[in-house]
Amino acid sequence: MKEPDWLVWARQLQAIAQTGLTFVRDPFDQERYEQIRGLAAEIMAAHCGADRARIEALFADQTGYATPKVDVRAAVFREDGALLMVREASDGRWSLPGGWADVNQSLREALLSEVCEETGFEVTIRKLAAVFDRSKHPHVPVRPFHIYKHFFICEIAGGAARTSLETTEIGFFTESDLPAEISIGRVLPYQIGRMFAHYRAPDLPTEFD
Repeated sequence: MKEPDWLVWARQLQAIAQTGLTFVRDPFDQERYEQIRGLAAEIMAAHCGADRARIEALFADQTGYATPKVDVRAAVFREDGALLMVREASDGRWSLPGGWADVNQSLREALLSEVCEETGFEVTIRKLAAVFDRSKHPHVPVRPFHIYKHFFICEIAGGAARTSLETTEIGFFTESDLPAEISIGRVLPYQIGRMFAHYRAPDLPTEFD
C-alpha cells in the first residue's frame, strides 16, 4: 500500500528542516528552515487531526542529520513451533515483542532487552529474517518519521513468562491459530507468516525492501 503523498512530502520537509538546522550558520537561513519545519507540522496536523503545536514540538526535539528510526521485533519460537506474542497495554492488541533500539545499543542488545522486559524470557537470536521499510507496508496508523523494522528469528533460552508495564498478556500461537486482534501498527499478519516461513526454512535469505 502506497503512503499518501502528503505524508511523504511532510516527512521530507521535516527531514530537510532538521538537517538544515543542524548545519546552518546564517540566521536568515535558520529562520527559513524553522518555517519549513512549521509547514511540515501544519501539513501533518491538517491531515491527521492532531494538534499542530504538539507535532511541531515533536519535530523540534529531533536534532542532527535526519535518518530513519530503528525498530526491532523478535519472532520467538518454542520447541513445538509455537510463536511467542504479547498483548500490548497501549492498544490491547497482540504483537511480536520489540520496540525502538536505544542509543548505544546494538541491534542484538536492543532485541534481547526488549524481549526480556516485555515477556520475561531470555532468548537466543538465530537469524535476521527481514528488514522492512515501514512506509512500504500497510501499517496503521501512519508515523511522522521514517522507520526501518528489523525482524529476528529467536528461540527461548531461559526465563519464564512475565508481563510488564507495556504488556498485559503473554501467549504462544500456531500459524493456523493466530489471535484475531493484531497490533498492525507494530506487525502485520503476512509479516508474521514470513517469520513462520523463516523458522521452517532457516536457510531462506534475509528479506528487505
